[in-house]
Amino acid sequence: MSAQSSLALKEEGNRHFQRGDYVAAEALYTKAIIADPTNPLLYTNRAMARLKMTRWDSVIEDCEECLRLSSLTTASSSSSSSACPYVAGQKNTGKNFKALYYLSQAHLPLKNYDQAVSYALQAHKICAETHDKSLAAVTSQVLKCKKERWEHREKLRRREEQELEGEVVELLRKDMEGLLKSNEEDEEERKEMEKLCEEKIERVKQIFEKAREKDQRRRENPPDWAIDDISFQVMVDPVMTKTGKSYERASIEEHLRRSETDPLTRTPLTIKDLVPNIDLKHACEEFLEENGWAGDW
Repeated sequence: MSAQSSLALKEEGNRHFQRGDYVAAEALYTKAIIADPTNPLLYTNRAMARLKMTRWDSVIEDCEECLRLSSLTTASSSSSSSACPYVAGQKNTGKNFKALYYLSQAHLPLKNYDQAVSYALQAHKICAETHDKSLAAVTSQVLKCKKERWEHREKLRRREEQELEGEVVELLRKDMEGLLKSNEEDEEERKEMEKLCEEKIERVKQIFEKAREKDQRRRENPPDWAIDDISFQVMVDPVMTKTGKSYERASIEEHLRRSETDPLTRTPLTIKDLVPNIDLKHACEEFLEENGWAGDW
């Protein structure tokens, strides 16, 4: 079988995919891969179908194979631009940002949070460099991954906090029992000891409760400097316009595709005029690391 028959099978698979028949689409993409197993893009097609079928491990296998083949074909195409018909004339790694994006989507439900974040950021980097129209979707994936990773860490932290509170209270109660045993004769003094110990336990509980309330208040509103004025989400990759105003890269680029004007001043503005705001980006990264709840604020 040839690359031509592989392409025909892929196109037929695309038609089934568009109709929502993911099982048939996967089967056709598999046949296309058998016909041309060295084409990395076919693996992302099948991974896309498998994502819809929630076959996470299979998605990961396909995407990893796609990236492996991409690295091989990119190396060969650098020495001969006609070495591979579906690679020549394009940046293969850029084309295959989808493999990284799908890897992030597959690792997230498997609770591989660090991998999900890492792959989402790699996909975002490629989209930003190539000004791909998928940048907004990939930006949302970055926020989603960071939020779910933070929620997982918070769950563990709260569990440890509750265990610590229980251990402290238990130690205080044991101390009280020891004191009461050492003074079994004086009933009045025993009652005073018991009262003081219960008051101490209550103060410990109040300290832990106040810490929880402080955490909850902190989650009410993210700071204005971190919010994009177009999407109203926390920024992942802020860029500055000529006026010094910062926006999320995906939001401002989408705006500029519709109208090459500054959203604030309505003066002429193009994507080439945008400048990364590195300091703000680092500040937003630190904020999201500690406040992942803001990922879908």
